[in-house]
Amino acid sequence: MDLVSPPLPPERSRFRRFLIWNAILLIVFALPVAWSAAQYLSEDHPASFRAANWSSTGYLPSAESDPQARVMIFAARNGTWRSIFADHCWIVIKPRGGRYTRYEVTGFGIPLRTNGAPPDSFWFSNRPQIVADVHGVEAEAIIPKLVKAIENYTWRNAGDYRIWPGPNSNTFVATVMRAAPELQAALPPTAIGKDYRADGSWFGPTPSETGFELEIYGLLGIKAGWVEGIEFNLFTLVAGLDIRHPAIKLPGIGRIGIDPPHLAQARKS
Repeated sequence: MDLVSPPLPPERSRFRRFLIWNAILLIVFALPVAWSAAQYLSEDHPASFRAANWSSTGYLPSAESDPQARVMIFAARNGTWRSIFADHCWIVIKPRGGRYTRYEVTGFGIPLRTNGAPPDSFWFSNRPQIVADVHGVEAEAIIPKLVKAIENYTWRNAGDYRIWPGPNSNTFVATVMRAAPELQAALPPTAIGKDYRADGSWFGPTPSETGFELEIYGLLGIKAGWVEGIEFNLFTLVAGLDIRHPAIKLPGIGRIGIDPPHLAQARKS
């Protein structure tokens, strides 16, 4: 008696593969976003821009009490319905003996803004997380590179901002980070627009230069690097794995796993 099942006809085999791939896409991309949407609907949010909290979180000491150079990158959940999908990122630079300067791109007025809020502020009442934090001599070495990249950023004029797929606020931060791979940091998977390569190319090194990425106008892509981990970009929704600090990355939700040291320290503060 022959117990071996006969092979599936080609049509049924293709249909089964189609169902499997669609199930994977549903689980990896759609369900996390649905969960994030449910979380958003279950929480209270500021009624308007003016009603939101934009004050300092108190994380940073005064510039006078901490004379060393410092470079930080922050990310916070966006406002309104966009918080279901996206974070807003910004850069803070303080030269040795100087003051904090906050740089970011926004979707209103002239996109590139300086000191539009306290350097460590809430964003639409959402507490930021710390993506990168570099002190002292190391910060002194990279500050000129960052400042030059900010001054030369292409999409800085009125009308240049595009919320999806970019160039937007996260495109700006990711582009500036490329000028200083020594930061060895990766923006969160919820930083929609980070994968829009400002130079128009499709292929090249990741911002940390520890791997490579293929990104088609920020809409579709794949990257693999020691710092960035493995990421799959489907219409700006990013899923993947963090290898260096083991975690999974999910669209709408972000990282689930072990926090990088600077983020773990910040959560305790």
